Amino acid sequence: MIPKETVDKILDTARIEDIVGDFVTLKRRGANYIACCPFHNEKTPSFYVSPSKGIYKCFGCGKSGTAVGFVMEHESVSYVEALKYIAAKYHIEVHEKEETAEEIASRQRNESLLLVSEYAWKFFRESLKTPEGEAIGYQYFKSRGLEDETIAKFGLGWAPAGRNILAKAARGAGFKEEFLVDTGLCVKRDDGSLVDRFYDRVVFPIHSVGGRVIAFGCRTLKTDKSVAKYVNSPETEIYVKSKSLYGIYFAKNEISRQDRCILVEGYLDVISMHQLGITNVVASSGTSLTIEQIRLIRKFTENVTIIYDGDSAGIHAALRGIGLVLKEGLNVKVVLLPDGDDPDSYSRKHTLDEVNAFIAAHEQDFISFKTDLLLGETGNDPLKKANLINDIADTVAMIPDAVKRSVYVESCSMKFNIEPQVLFARISHTRRDMIEADRKQQERERQRMESRAGNAVDAVPPPDYIPEDDSYVQIPPDYDVQPVEIIVQPPAGDPLLEPCERELLEFILRNGQDNLMFERDSDFYSEEPMTVADFIDSSLAADNEDFVNVLYHKAYEQYFEYYEEGLGQNQIVSGLMDSQDRSMANLVSDLLIPKYDLTVTNFRESMTTEDTRLATYVPRAILTYKAKRIERKIAELKSMMKNTADQEALINAMKEITGLNSTRNIIMDRLGRGLIIK
Repeated sequence: MIPKETVDKILDTARIEDIVGDFVTLKRRGANYIACCPFHNEKTPSFYVSPSKGIYKCFGCGKSGTAVGFVMEHESVSYVEALKYIAAKYHIEVHEKEETAEEIASRQRNESLLLVSEYAWKFFRESLKTPEGEAIGYQYFKSRGLEDETIAKFGLGWAPAGRNILAKAARGAGFKEEFLVDTGLCVKRDDGSLVDRFYDRVVFPIHSVGGRVIAFGCRTLKTDKSVAKYVNSPETEIYVKSKSLYGIYFAKNEISRQDRCILVEGYLDVISMHQLGITNVVASSGTSLTIEQIRLIRKFTENVTIIYDGDSAGIHAALRGIGLVLKEGLNVKVVLLPDGDDPDSYSRKHTLDEVNAFIAAHEQDFISFKTDLLLGETGNDPLKKANLINDIADTVAMIPDAVKRSVYVESCSMKFNIEPQVLFARISHTRRDMIEADRKQQERERQRMESRAGNAVDAVPPPDYIPEDDSYVQIPPDYDVQPVEIIVQPPAGDPLLEPCERELLEFILRNGQDNLMFERDSDFYSEEPMTVADFIDSSLAADNEDFVNVLYHKAYEQYFEYYEEGLGQNQIVSGLMDSQDRSMANLVSDLLIPKYDLTVTNFRESMTTEDTRLATYVPRAILTYKAKRIERKIAELKSMMKNTADQEALINAMKEITGLNSTRNIIMDRLGRGLIIK
């Protein structure tokens, strides 16, 4: 952990225009800077940097934050890693807090494994320049249409034909045998000798998201069928195959900028498409697509286009990938290349414009893809057609978002001329089966954990568990199917209260530590001045009220956590905007930086002093919020009265409504009889 005083020094030293300027060409406009946004495609600049406020904001895509937040977003690194980047730029020494012996040993071991891996990468690259490497490895890469710049970018190399050349070189360079074996670079024989795992092969290094070399994929150029075509690094402490994507380091920024990831199968598919100019491409190389790989993609985008070969193996892989991607909540399109082509060969035979045009013209959603693929096999057989529709409905059932499911149901309904209720019924039962299967799997996992630990592990929901998400789909009441339990996900907020909560949160973020200066004859006057934050918090606490909107509530709670720690307003706001929770960070920036605020003085604020404005509008916002809360409660009581025949409950509800109306009238009087609450 970096000590607080060092963090403060880094934040105090960092200049937003310096940091952003490392990645983006900025042009001065008045007191600020503008540029085309690095996070999305645009021709007209909408990306602003404000040195006076120390923040950036794109009015096109909404990305915003501080210098630390920019590094986190652009480089896809953690808060600590972003701090270290800025510290290095300004030559600030970072001495982290003392680690335990175990933590030090683990960190040092991981670093040793990475250093060995990177030594091997350098060795393989240099070997490509030897006579043997040039004659075999380099010529192979050139025969595949790769340019020298591409070979260098991806760090491609050659593993010499000798069985222990790397082992000898690494041992001679001082690397321990233990780490050569544990990275999978070498294998120890029964006689104790050390031999290379990779030899007489071209080498494709595999990078982590941060750019460190963590593994290798090596291809033989021999035609001998008894020799494995590819030999890959085994799983190690630094390389977990199911969590790694080939090319992610080179593609991550473009994936974020285009808000789309193109997923292919092989190393050369990625490399050739990058060379062509399509650089938001990654591959699952060496393993079938996994949930962990999809979750890695989701860090950068929710939109995936799968481009696989047009042969049967490619089609099978695409079908499997669709289900996994949908189940993780991402949006998926599929492109099948002409039979006999893969992304590598197709991109080498066509121009950038032609490939982009082909993708645009042949992208299909999974319903169209499956229908086109399988409908021809059904002919006029009604049972086969029913199986196809059930298969598509089961795929729709994997989608966690109810709205997206409904959209796909409508599409499928029109395509097959079938009633939506029929599809909803199938989807409902499929989701119920999925949830039950997941519950049983979790139960088995819990039992395994219990047997290992020897004690109860309360990590799995009980059998009557009701999932928090919308697990079932409502069936219209006039449709004759078995009853389906309807579970409604609680809304993220309340439209009635949202504007009020937004206004109160904006006051806290902009003026939270400013004192409220009330006149002596004011209803709110007190001898001890209160800050805006304290006034709002105590007013809500007096009526035991919390924000209903989930995101506003989260930002509110986090603000007061920092506030109670004694942090200043600027430190709190920076902490919120640098949060790993980017939805919260974007909300905070939206409230602090309304459009045009970077260049135009707010008219309302120019008409009065800040003290007068706060003393007038903060209490008014509180009273308006309380009035809206009362309206909400009255509406709930009236709704309850329509659905109950219990006379006692009706009488009690009427009494409560009368009391609430009385309170609301008092609030309205204080706000002013002519005021209309919007």
